[in-house]
Amino acid sequence: MATTPDTWEPALSVRQVLTLERVLAGEPEVVAGASHLDRPVRWVHVAEAADVGVMLSGGEMVLTTGVLLAGDEDKQAEYVRSLHRAEAAAVVLGLGRAFPAAPDVMRRAAERCGLPMVVLHRPFPFAELTEEVQSRLVRRKFAAVSLSEAVRTELTALITAGAPLQRLLDEVARHSACPVVVTNLAHRVLGTAGERPAVDDVLRDWERIARQAGGTEGDGWIRAELGGRGERWGRIVLCGYRGDTATGRLLADRAAEALVLHRMLGGTAACSWEEQSAQSLLTDLVSGVVPARQLLPRARAAGLPVNRRTFVPLVVHDGDTGRLDRLLRLLGLPGLVAELADGATAVLLSLARDQDAGALAAHFATRLRSESGSARTIVAAADPRVVWDDVPAGLREAQHVADAVADSAAVLDLPPVVRLKDVHLRGLIRLLRDDPQVQSFAERELDGLLCEADEDLLSVLRTYLATGRNKSRTAQLHHVSRPALYRRLEAIQGRLGVDLDDFEQAASVHIALLAHDAQQQ
Repeated sequence: MATTPDTWEPALSVRQVLTLERVLAGEPEVVAGASHLDRPVRWVHVAEAADVGVMLSGGEMVLTTGVLLAGDEDKQAEYVRSLHRAEAAAVVLGLGRAFPAAPDVMRRAAERCGLPMVVLHRPFPFAELTEEVQSRLVRRKFAAVSLSEAVRTELTALITAGAPLQRLLDEVARHSACPVVVTNLAHRVLGTAGERPAVDDVLRDWERIARQAGGTEGDGWIRAELGGRGERWGRIVLCGYRGDTATGRLLADRAAEALVLHRMLGGTAACSWEEQSAQSLLTDLVSGVVPARQLLPRARAAGLPVNRRTFVPLVVHDGDTGRLDRLLRLLGLPGLVAELADGATAVLLSLARDQDAGALAAHFATRLRSESGSARTIVAAADPRVVWDDVPAGLREAQHVADAVADSAAVLDLPPVVRLKDVHLRGLIRLLRDDPQVQSFAERELDGLLCEADEDLLSVLRTYLATGRNKSRTAQLHHVSRPALYRRLEAIQGRLGVDLDDFEQAASVHIALLAHDAQQQ
């Protein structure tokens, strides 16, 4: 549950109080409870009564001269036990008036209770310590309230402006000055922010780190749960936060509130954050801007098995990411799915080395085409990769294959999984599509059909050539009679000044049309 500035109490630890200049002047010595010096000090009280605990509410550092305890060991022991029951932070005993040295009874009782006990060897005005600590706590509380409102205002403004998840996380990382990670309940990373090298260090062994982070807030690992209406669906983690723990919790709580609001207002479910994470990773892999080796920690943290695996890069045209993700889960195939561009979706399968990658990819493609019921659904693949560094080239190859046959899927006799060897001339033309000479050739050969009014004739020509000049099949696909098709083919030949029955002339026109279509994509 998130805290609020009104209930959140900033604190100094016992250890921090003992390093204050005014305290050092009193020559402090820890004589018991040395392993508990990180306890928070919420307030400072001067108290001598043996039953002091009834006046405390927890978290206080109690200052005493012990003047009312001298000579009575039972009172001394009860004094310490009373502080322990009240959950005091520490007890500070000023030596001199009542005790020349730390009384053994109090020291032993404090050690048994785990209560830090400090003695001051030099006379020290308790009022100075009280004033110093109280003023610091007030300043810290004011700073905490200001920070809380600043973070809430900035994150709310980003959400109102429609900012994506990444922008919110970047802002949280800026305030926390440490890596920020958002995960689902299975520890799968949905988003990260912070300095890239530091984030990569966290992600390299994320599974182990994430499972240990719950009980190590003292080391700067601070978590806040994400969810609402009694249901948790994720968490945000500040990784290695260097400020005090209370401020870190405040930041994490504010970030959690913003992420939940982002989900509610944007209709963004947690699973879509998984899609965004996969999209960012696969886009970076395809682009090659980030070396594959640097992306390996992100892939592992996103839930993709990467050790001793066979990677199968796929690109699907006319495939819905949700359907693809569901199909992978149904078939038990580990992988990532992400939409790229122009209706293409990347799928990266991660298979065990002893699995038949070709057979599993074909089974996946067959099920997908069967479920989609569309002849335009294309599953293009590159050869399997056993080295992670080869995955980006594989994804680019699969994308090239998918693009090469995208416009002709309905008329080509394609296998369930299309590979580079299946695209033949189409693949070569697509690689050369930006060459000025190829562009000039296409325009010259098709000049008579490149106006908008001739788009229907261009479509007939495309089908006729893609079917190997099969007139019956072309007429069937365009829902026209054979005589009507003949008239259109005659018009096409007249416009282009070619004889499509001549193999060389038909091949020339076909190449020009492939180049023209490639340039339009």
